[in-house]
Amino acid sequence: MNFSKEIIQWYFQNKRDLPWRKTKDPYRIWLSEIMLQQTRVAQGLPYYEKFTEAFPTVYDLANAEESQVLKLWQGLGYYSRARNLHYTAKDIVENYNGQFPSTYKALLKLKGVGDYTASAIASICFDEVAPVVDGNVYRVLSRYFDIDTPINSTEGIKKFKELAFEVVDHDDPANFNQAIMEFGAVQCKPQNPYCIICPLHESCEGLKNQRVDMLPVKLKKTKVKKRWFNYLVVVSNASETLLEKRKGKGIWQGLYQFPLLETETSIETIADYQSEIEEIIKIKDFSVTKFNEKEMIHKLSHQHLYTTFWIVETTDSLKNGISLQEIRTYPVPILIGNFIEEFNF
Repeated sequence: MNFSKEIIQWYFQNKRDLPWRKTKDPYRIWLSEIMLQQTRVAQGLPYYEKFTEAFPTVYDLANAEESQVLKLWQGLGYYSRARNLHYTAKDIVENYNGQFPSTYKALLKLKGVGDYTASAIASICFDEVAPVVDGNVYRVLSRYFDIDTPINSTEGIKKFKELAFEVVDHDDPANFNQAIMEFGAVQCKPQNPYCIICPLHESCEGLKNQRVDMLPVKLKKTKVKKRWFNYLVVVSNASETLLEKRKGKGIWQGLYQFPLLETETSIETIADYQSEIEEIIKIKDFSVTKFNEKEMIHKLSHQHLYTTFWIVETTDSLKNGISLQEIRTYPVPILIGNFIEEFNF
């Protein structure tokens, strides 16, 4: 049986109708691949459509303000992807005359472009034999060949990349790469894969050895860190509030939030933090009430944020105050965005 031909044939019969499959424009392929990292297609598709409408070319993206890029990205998560996207667009315009590099090795030099994205662009846009290896591909290969080497180990990453190169269709790398990713997403799913109607079921070693549900193997994740966020939502008599821009290399860099008081643990009352609040918001005359009685738990990949919003009312004028009517124009984390909608400024 020819593994690559079977995968491609399945793809032609079953592929989903997605806009980035109707083009070989490296800009649009790049956009789709960056957006779909750690994001489901159903969630990423509306963002792709918004981005391509707002920024139809790499020049448009390069010329945009970072705040505009982050605002359009809002809710998609992993915001370093958006910042890298913007940086790389500028790099391509300034240093590559607006043209994407046409080889896998050259694409790797772009910020935010790793092995997977470089392989996808090189194969789909330029027909280079550069096999992709993402979560879907790991799953298909580990099950089909019954390999229990952890996919996130150094040995596993090397082993599966070599195997992917062995099975890629050298005559049609573009369709093969899209086919094996689609096959993993639709047919060889993480849970309850359709093994009975799978075109590879007769030669699948994992199925033969009844190990499909055990594969792929992955090393345990890093321990999740707990953090306690207390957002100070200032509301003045002049219908203004305060927002601050997150700095540093931590989560949500470049996005806006309400002034933050981070504590070591959960707090029932904020009265003990009067001096800290005064220092953060630069106001002395205010009253504080808790908005959500139960902490909201916002889960990130390696952090769980136990969050409380505190409404801080004041008659004082605010230095650098922002009109409540403008608050929705700022790029904010989805946690803050959801609160803004619920509070209904």
